Amino acid sequence: MTDLHRPKGTTDILPPESSRWRNAHRVFDDLAERFGFDLVLTPIFEHTEVFSRGVGQDTEVVEKQMYTFSDQSGRSLTLRPEATASVVRAAIQAGGSSSFKAAYWGPMFRYERPQHGRRRQFYQGGVEYLGSASPDADVEVIEFGYRYLEAMGVPDVDVHLNSIGDPADRATYRKQITAFLRSKESQLSDDAVRRIDTNPMRVLDSKADVEVVRDAPVPIDHLGTEASDHFEAVKSGLAAVGVPFSIEDKLVRGLDYYNRTVFEYVPAGYEAAQSAVGGGGRYDGLFEMLGGKPNPAVGLSMGIDRILQAGGEGPDSPSLDVFVVVVHESLRTDATVLVSTLRQAGLRADMPDEHRSVTAQFKEANRRGSMGAVVVGDEWSDGEVTVRDLVSGTQQVVGTKEIARWVDTL
Repeated sequence: MTDLHRPKGTTDILPPESSRWRNAHRVFDDLAERFGFDLVLTPIFEHTEVFSRGVGQDTEVVEKQMYTFSDQSGRSLTLRPEATASVVRAAIQAGGSSSFKAAYWGPMFRYERPQHGRRRQFYQGGVEYLGSASPDADVEVIEFGYRYLEAMGVPDVDVHLNSIGDPADRATYRKQITAFLRSKESQLSDDAVRRIDTNPMRVLDSKADVEVVRDAPVPIDHLGTEASDHFEAVKSGLAAVGVPFSIEDKLVRGLDYYNRTVFEYVPAGYEAAQSAVGGGGRYDGLFEMLGGKPNPAVGLSMGIDRILQAGGEGPDSPSLDVFVVVVHESLRTDATVLVSTLRQAGLRADMPDEHRSVTAQFKEANRRGSMGAVVVGDEWSDGEVTVRDLVSGTQQVVGTKEIARWVDTL
């Protein structure tokens, strides 16, 4: 029989490691609610054109990394390599709401060479602020990502910030960057040479050509009045809410739909194939690219795999509030009813699935990360249980109706 293993570039997330992922998801959802971003769920695969038109034919994602296949009716479908195009497609299909704040979470897929910080199936949480051209929307989205990393405990995060201007600004800039790249053509990578005519600005994002483009002209020096004013307002807004940032004038991001503001989150001590743990930008033209009416928007995606690798843990959160220890097997049914009652009261409660010694049950309670233990023993007939704080080791006898109140003191 053939041994079955997970596909290359994927990973299995099992307990206890999965508790970190649950926590990361919980922190993300809580923050999204506080910022007013409502949950959006889109298909895990889309018609290929959603990404080829939205992300861009000349991007590395579309050219090399998409998982594309034909279904049984011959339609070309693609596992989503990112979620922004899917969210915009969904908004257009729903009527193109003029203003909508969306949050999402889930797996994305790109065929890449697996390495630290880069998998073929990876997880992103993101937000999209649809329908606003205001720089305040940019500030809110950027602050959201920074506060998420802050809540997750990722240390020393800097926001790398840039503006790539409007389409008219880039038309002027394109002439200068094309001329510069032509003068350096013999030193550029094959991919960079190929992009000189199709998408020259993307060469600034090429890791293989960093030294060659070190003195290249940059988009931020060619902003029109509107884009420049917008960028100044974004910088002022970030300073006002206490989000640290540095200007990275060669930051352009890897997708074609961006305009004006682009940004990435880079922890100082994180070393991986890509140092950013999240990023995004403004994409005012994407609705039209996907066949919708003009609608400005800005958004971000956070790489959950990378955030956890970078030390993100989130606030300490024990796995259980109480673990119920059963002293006598004759009390198992009573203990089962107690666990059910505690769960209905909003507590995270569990118990052993079979008879074990009391010592073994306490070991399991500690292994499961429970804050406290409730011992169902001889006092049960009097309507009481022994409770133990598993951190301090103190214990006392309380009435069964007082257990929830006792948990609140832990």
